[in-house]
Amino acid sequence: MLTAFCKKEDVQSPLSVSLPEVTALYPSYNTSPKAPDQTGMGSTAVQLAAKMNLGINIGNTMESPGGESGWGNPQITESYVKFVKQTGFNAIRIPCAWDWKHLSDQSKATIDPAWLNRVKEVVKYCVDNDMYVLLNIHWDNGWLDHNINNIKKDAVNAKQRALWEQIATTMRDFDEHLLFASANEPPAENAEQMAILNGYHQTFINAVRSTGGRNSYRVLVVQGPGTDFDKTNNLMNSLPTDQVPNRMMVEVHNYTPSQFTILMDGDASWGKMVYYWGKGHHSLTDPGRNATWGEESEILRIYGLMKAKFVDKGIPVILGEYAAFRRTNPKYLPADMAKHNESIDYWTTYSTQQAIKFGLKPFFWEQGAVLDRRNNKVLDQRIIDALITGAK
Repeated sequence: MLTAFCKKEDVQSPLSVSLPEVTALYPSYNTSPKAPDQTGMGSTAVQLAAKMNLGINIGNTMESPGGESGWGNPQITESYVKFVKQTGFNAIRIPCAWDWKHLSDQSKATIDPAWLNRVKEVVKYCVDNDMYVLLNIHWDNGWLDHNINNIKKDAVNAKQRALWEQIATTMRDFDEHLLFASANEPPAENAEQMAILNGYHQTFINAVRSTGGRNSYRVLVVQGPGTDFDKTNNLMNSLPTDQVPNRMMVEVHNYTPSQFTILMDGDASWGKMVYYWGKGHHSLTDPGRNATWGEESEILRIYGLMKAKFVDKGIPVILGEYAAFRRTNPKYLPADMAKHNESIDYWTTYSTQQAIKFGLKPFFWEQGAVLDRRNNKVLDQRIIDALITGAK
């Protein structure tokens, strides 16, 4: 978000597409490969997913172009990570920018060593406190997302390789608590674009594995097209090839229905703002803002797609982002505020509960409105209660 077959012992092979090695437009950063090291890396993707109960994003922070505080959030501290754990989470997703404002040499796609070390420090906060942590290349000013086409694919593959060789080498010594994710919400609308996107994921996997050490066994996460449930179900009919079996997950995001979950700035041509959602939570006094689609049955449908396509075949699915935001803008305050707040709570509980039921691993999108990162306090206890209730 800006401001989400086969036998189980061999699940990857029938869902695979190979790609020729990327030609180097940038220097190789895999300058110190290590022999494979399985120490602390014993879990398969399914086993690791089983250890993750409830996740949360540190959003609008390390993916900001101005560094961690560029979008108004404070720098991440170890005390905050401990607070997150005490609040009831055991996994953290760190959306992260690299290319946007963190290259010390753009011509060589060289990541500033100070930024690499700072990200490593934040990852260490998580791992040291027995938190699972998912680190990605986020939107990053769209260098990948805007270029899923034949004209740009060689250049994108070269940058994907260069960045991931540097990230993977820097983070190589962390154990299985650290997972890498190829991208954020990379769009693909048809089979041709999906094949190119799978190629970008393949480059990511090849780059990480090439650095060796614990990265030889690290669980890696690839994103469905747009992290959209239907597009992922329809288009993601193959997965990249991985030299180590059963170490891959798929990622999708849920903001359904968007008129309810996203803070729209007024009604749009594609849909009116929705303030009330779910059985027993529609407003009798403000019926024009009740949800007319995307309610419980739709949540069950889209989660069911991922269960059938991946989870049931031994490929875990990360619900990397999901959230519904309370309306606080004076211009668009719900007339029935009690029902609105109940709807937000109910959506949060229901979406979490059903994700876990269907085998999806939920990571709530938090950008500073639910948890006070400066004082390590809960700002929206109702949301936290809804998440914890849904995760039980």
